[in-house]
Amino acid sequence: MVHVEVVLDISELSDEQLAAEAAREGSDGPAFVALVERFQDRVWRVCFRLMSNAEDASDAAQEVFVRLFLQRKQFEGRSKYSTWVHGVAIRTCLMMRRGRGRRWRHEREAQRQAAERQHGRRPAAEKEVSLDLSEMLNTLDEEDRAMLILKYAEGHSYEELSEIFGLSVSGCKMRISRARQRLKQRFPEHSFGGAED
Repeated sequence: MVHVEVVLDISELSDEQLAAEAAREGSDGPAFVALVERFQDRVWRVCFRLMSNAEDASDAAQEVFVRLFLQRKQFEGRSKYSTWVHGVAIRTCLMMRRGRGRRWRHEREAQRQAAERQHGRRPAAEKEVSLDLSEMLNTLDEEDRAMLILKYAEGHSYEELSEIFGLSVSGCKMRISRARQRLKQRFPEHSFGGAED
């Protein structure tokens, strides 16, 4: 009897097919490596938006891929693989931000004080206008911030957000609406877009 080995062309497999193949692999085989190559830029971008600096984003992205490897058999195919990956990335970044939150607050305060000493005190109105979007988003709680980033920067639908955050679609819409309202109240001089979709 002749044994024929079937060789998969990984480049032609969908993300979901690759994920299924990666779950069958015993270690970081070619399917998992292909998934990492497909998602590394997207995962790093999400991590950067959530972590706010390149060094922490790189640490978070590395942790995301470790978790994806360890949890590769847990993807059940009920959503798109990309949605599942973004969910893992969000949970990882939120956990890391919570753990590093105290250190970040101290660092930001030290930077603010150093800037004031170097440049003298600026009027409050000038400080408010000079805030960048990242600083504005940092005034929100972690999940609301992540939800706004995924919705408006990454273009996720409310259905995908529902999967990622474990909320109903209407719950996601409500949280996004409330987060936008908080930003509008805190920063009335800035525009935060028109009607929501």
